[in-house]
Amino acid sequence: MAEQSGTARDPEAVSEFVEHFAAQLVEAGLPRMPARVFAALLASDGGVLTSVELSERLRISPAAVSGAVRYLARQHMVSREREPGSRRERYRVHGDQWYEALTNRDAVIRRWEGALREGIASLGGDTPAGRRLAETLAFFEFVEKELEAMTERWRARREELFGGDGENPSPRTGAGA
Repeated sequence: MAEQSGTARDPEAVSEFVEHFAAQLVEAGLPRMPARVFAALLASDGGVLTSVELSERLRISPAAVSGAVRYLARQHMVSREREPGSRRERYRVHGDQWYEALTNRDAVIRRWEGALREGIASLGGDTPAGRRLAETLAFFEFVEKELEAMTERWRARREELFGGDGENPSPRTGAGA
C-alpha cells in the first residue's frame, strides 16, 4: 500500500494496526465502525481519505463510512471537506483531534454541572441525595479545572515536540523528550 508520501507499506501490517487500535477504541466505548474509520484515517500519512478509499481499505459500505464519519464529526474527531475541484467529500483527522475531543467532553461536563446544581437545589443540599449530588458536582468541577490545566501543559509540550501547528508532526527530539 503506497501512501501519499510514497512510502511503501505492508497492507497486512497496516490493516492489523487499524483493527487492533480500533478494538482498543471500542473497549474504551467508541462504536465499532467509527473506531475503524478513525483508526484508518489516523494510519494514513495525509490523515485524509475519501469515502471510497475508506470503503476499500476497511471493506465496508459507503453507508457505513457515512454513518461513522457523522458520529466522528459530532465528537470533533474528524472533519469533512470538499476534494478540490470535485463534489466528493474527504475526511480529515487532525493532529489536535484528542484536544478537540477532550474540549467537547469539557462542554458535556459543564452541562452535567448545571444539571447537578439544579438537582441540589431541588433535592436540598442537606439531604443524603443532595450531598451525593454535591460531591458529584465537586468532582466534575475538579475534573474541569484539571482538564484546563492539562490542555495548557499539552500545548506547551506539543510545541516543544512538534513546533508549529502540529499537523503531520515529526518529533523534534523523539517520543521520550
